[in-house]
Amino acid sequence: MSIKAVIFDLDGTLLDTIDDITNSMNEALACHNLQTYTIEDYKYFVGKGVDILVSEVLNAQNANHEHFDAIKQQYLTNYLLKQREMTKPYAGITTLLETLKDNSIKVCVLSNKPDIDTQLVIKYYFKDYPFFVVMGKRPEYEIKPNPASVNEIISLLQMTKEEVLYVGDTATDMQTAVNASLTPVGVLWGFRQKDELLMSGAEYIIHHPSELLQVIEKRA
Repeated sequence: MSIKAVIFDLDGTLLDTIDDITNSMNEALACHNLQTYTIEDYKYFVGKGVDILVSEVLNAQNANHEHFDAIKQQYLTNYLLKQREMTKPYAGITTLLETLKDNSIKVCVLSNKPDIDTQLVIKYYFKDYPFFVVMGKRPEYEIKPNPASVNEIISLLQMTKEEVLYVGDTATDMQTAVNASLTPVGVLWGFRQKDELLMSGAEYIIHHPSELLQVIEKRA
């Protein structure tokens, strides 16, 4: 059965957001006289939502969680201001999205990033692109890898799960696809490594956005 829709993760898949995330969190940590981290560190901290991100950066330095709420709020405030400073689409993403549109394949975005930030960066970096659904973390759904939000998107698409691919760069993404009974496609231009993606259930591994078209052709 041919592929009629693709659900993309956002950070590390469509957009390279790691610099702005790093700077936003490090500024929040520094304000509380806590250790800051490198970009490479944050590639492993991110992906499971803001609450877990804050917990990870505190746990990594055995810091007391008494300032958890303050750090979380300051990070969110910082990121709202910084999310357009260094973020950019990965090379080849814009061309891929246009090709999918030209082939009448619906494109959706699902992120563990707060919904307000997800909507803002999508509108800014992809402007008038006709995404079918864009969804960040919303209170009515558990975050990925819980499949509830994916299942809602499938319902809105009115398609079978065999007609939809899920594309992401982390174990969380691959687990989300597996939990939702979708085909997981892991990407290597993002934040994590091949072994992690394969161990988490990736059925396909791609090195460049254009390779997704080959996966779609194989599923025709």
